[in-house]
Amino acid sequence: MAIDGLLGHSFASAALLDQALTHRSASHLNNERLEFLGDALLNLFVAELVYEHHPRADEGEMTRLRAALVNGGALAEIARAHDIGDRLHLGGGELKSGGFRRDSILADAFEAVIAAIYADAGWAACRDVVRRLFVDQVSAGAHTPKDAKTQLQELLQGRNFALPAYELMVVSGEEHARRFDVRCYVETLHIEATGSGSSRRAAEQLAAEQVLVELKAKFNGR
Repeated sequence: MAIDGLLGHSFASAALLDQALTHRSASHLNNERLEFLGDALLNLFVAELVYEHHPRADEGEMTRLRAALVNGGALAEIARAHDIGDRLHLGGGELKSGGFRRDSILADAFEAVIAAIYADAGWAACRDVVRRLFVDQVSAGAHTPKDAKTQLQELLQGRNFALPAYELMVVSGEEHARRFDVRCYVETLHIEATGSGSSRRAAEQLAAEQVLVELKAKFNGR
């Protein structure tokens, strides 16, 4: 029986998906080996797309575009868009330090899921998933726009302010219909906002968007 998984793929093996989402801090049976394989698969399939969609690009241009699409930050953004962070298995220390939000952990998990799809369903299925996820970005020649949390962090760093903090306020609803309420605040500037969503990540993004709007208005007035 197929298991609904991630990135539009239904897994025949629930164990493979579980391993792909398990960080080394949580178990010795973790996603590091899958991450290694996923990195190679992503580089190949994205390189193929770049080659097809940019027939006039030289080797250097193709290399730079592929690097922009498969670097840690870009992969972490895709992982966030598919709520991979909410499904990670992390050890206690990583949970407390917010590991599910860290770019490196999210990017590694995304690579591991790609490899798990390959191991679960083969070359063609994995290639199809990668091509679907990256074709628009490759065609446009640019990577995904930065999400609200990333924009907020960069805005504050650029002005030498402390990074924003996120606090989970309330989790409500039945297990199949959870609602997460999150507060985003910038203590040094006395600005905060709350967001509500079906995942913690979605709620954090909504809260960050509101804080970002307030900060832009505040800074533009200076």
